[in-house]
Amino acid sequence: MLDLKFVRENPEIVKQNIRNKFQENKLPLVDEVIALDTEHRKVLQEMEALRAERNRISKQIGGLMAQGKKEEAEETKKKVTEFSAHLAELEEQEKAGNEKITKIMMTIPNIIDPSVPIGKDDSENVEVQRYGEPVVPDFEIPYHTEIMERFNGIDLDSARRVAGNGFYYLMGDIARLHSAVISYARDFMINRGFTYCVPPFMIRSDVVTGVMSFAEMDAMMYKIEGEDLYLIGTSEHSMIGKFIDSILPEEELPYTLTSYSPCFRKEKGAHGLEERGVYRIHQFEKQEMIVVCKPQDSMMWYDKLWQNTVDLFRSLDIPVRTLECCSGDLADLKVKSVDVEAWSPRQKKYFEVGSCSNLGDAQARRLKIRAVGENGKYFAHTLNNTVVAPPRMLIAFLENNLNEDGTVRIPEALRPYMGGAEVIG
Repeated sequence: MLDLKFVRENPEIVKQNIRNKFQENKLPLVDEVIALDTEHRKVLQEMEALRAERNRISKQIGGLMAQGKKEEAEETKKKVTEFSAHLAELEEQEKAGNEKITKIMMTIPNIIDPSVPIGKDDSENVEVQRYGEPVVPDFEIPYHTEIMERFNGIDLDSARRVAGNGFYYLMGDIARLHSAVISYARDFMINRGFTYCVPPFMIRSDVVTGVMSFAEMDAMMYKIEGEDLYLIGTSEHSMIGKFIDSILPEEELPYTLTSYSPCFRKEKGAHGLEERGVYRIHQFEKQEMIVVCKPQDSMMWYDKLWQNTVDLFRSLDIPVRTLECCSGDLADLKVKSVDVEAWSPRQKKYFEVGSCSNLGDAQARRLKIRAVGENGKYFAHTLNNTVVAPPRMLIAFLENNLNEDGTVRIPEALRPYMGGAEVIG
C-alpha cells in the first residue's frame, strides 16, 4: 500500500505506474482517492476545531456556577451537548471516509522499481542468466508420475477417492526423497545464517489482507468456515505476520528467517497437459525464506535471496535460470520479482520452481511493521523467496538425475539425508 501523502503529491507518477502495469481501469481511483482525502482532511480539521471550542466553553461552566449564573451555565451546557452530538456525527463521517480511502489505497498497485521490464504478462518476462548446462539425454524421459510409479512412489487414485483432484499420496523412496529435500533445504539455509522457524499454518484475515492483494487472496486462500482463519498458501504469510503492529529496534535488523510449512492453494482453472501429476496441486510443503530489513538494504537482500535458491539447485546438479518478471506479471504489492526456473529434459524447456520478491514497505505499511533508529520511526522493507517446494523440485530432480536404466542418481549433497544411498532403484 502506498503512502497517501505520496499519492496526493505525485498523482501522475502513480498513474503512470498503473499504466506500466496495464491496469488502466484503476486510473480513476487516483483522482477519487485524492478527492476523498481532501474531504477527509476537512472533516478532521472541523473535528479538531469543534473539540477545541467544546473544551473552551466547558471550562466556563464551573465559573458561571460559582458566580451564581445558573441560567448561563445551563445554556453553556446545552451548547456543549450540541457540540458533542455534532462531533459524534463527524466522527462517524470520518470513520466511513477513512474506510473508503483505505479500501481504494489497497487496490492501487505499489510503485515498481525502475529496472523492471515493461510488459503485459508472463510471456514478456526477461531471461537474466543461466546456471549449469541444460542436457537432453539420448534416452526418453518419462512423465514425472510415471517415474514415481516405477518405484511405487505415488498413488493418485487413492488420493482422488479420499480428497479429490489435486492431491496425492507419496510412498516409499519417493516420500523419503521429498522429506530429504526439505531437510536439506532447511540445513542449507541455516548454514547461510537464517533462523529456522515453524509458523502457524492458519492466519487471521487482517494478516491475509496485510500480506497480499484482494485478487491474490480470492484466487489462492481457503477460508475456515465460521472462523476468522485462513489456511496459508505459503509460510511467508504467517512469517511476515509475525511482526504485525511491531516497532523493531533498528540495531536488530535484518531479521532473516527460513520457515517450513504445508501450503494450501485453490489453484483455480484448467491447466495444461504438463501441469498434471504433482505440478499444480492444492496441498504441498515448502521451505521459504523471508527478510525484514532497512529500506536501503532491501535490494542487496533481494539479490542474496534468489542466489540462495540458484545455489541450492546447482548443489543438486539441476540446471536453472533466472527470469525477471515484467511489470504486468507483478502482483500489486511487489516492487521487483525474479522467478527461478529449473531445466526439464523431458519438455526441453525451463519451468518455474520458485519466486523471489521485494515488496518494499507495502506489507509493512499494511501490517504496521515499523523500525526505530536514531532518525525516528520508519516502515521496514520485507522480502520473500522460495527455498524449495518439493512437488516441483521432485519433477526437476527426477528428470535431471534419471539414469538410462531407470534408476535415479542421488547427488552427493543429498546422500546424508537418504541414508547414504547413491541411487534410487
